[in-house]
Amino acid sequence: MAKVEHPLHALKIYLPEEAFEPVIQLINLYKVHLTVTKERKSVLGDYRHAAMGANHKITVNGNLNKYEFLITLLHELAHLLCFEQYRNRVESHGKEWKAIYGQLLVQFIQLQIFPDDIRKSLQKTLLNPAATANGETALLLVLRRYNPVQKEGVVILAHLADGALFVETKGRTFKKIKLRRKRIECVELATGNVYLFSALTEVKMV
Repeated sequence: MAKVEHPLHALKIYLPEEAFEPVIQLINLYKVHLTVTKERKSVLGDYRHAAMGANHKITVNGNLNKYEFLITLLHELAHLLCFEQYRNRVESHGKEWKAIYGQLLVQFIQLQIFPDDIRKSLQKTLLNPAATANGETALLLVLRRYNPVQKEGVVILAHLADGALFVETKGRTFKKIKLRRKRIECVELATGNVYLFSALTEVKMV
């Protein structure tokens, strides 16, 4: 996994302007070693608590737009704050973490950083934050409207109508059937096999 070490002032390119100073204050206060990584498919960010005299460590994918980068960073900072208060005595994404994450989100929402659609989606997230950033499907669908570069010919599976045909990354052709909780049921045309896809899967329409 390629990593890029940045002096703190360089974080400005990854964050909304109004978020930079409060984020730097948190990083300095809790002595966070923040690393920006290349894209990882399975995670958007990661936290490792301080041990053996080392600093807290947080990594965040550098390919995220500024709003998604900030929210992912707050998710991981909530883990840090939860560890500082409870150590390993509570569940990773239990009520204590959810309360701390919610407080961080409220703090940054009040700074008027987010556009209205993101703010409204975050207010729904406050009711019951997901264990992973990838689990916030509705929020991520809103956030990714703000990606500076939209891939030509690529759409998010959730945006296709039921019954639409699409091609996934391996070149297989599927028909979208229906949403099942957070995943979408699709049938492969060549075999008739049924698969479940993340609603955030990037596909190409046939």
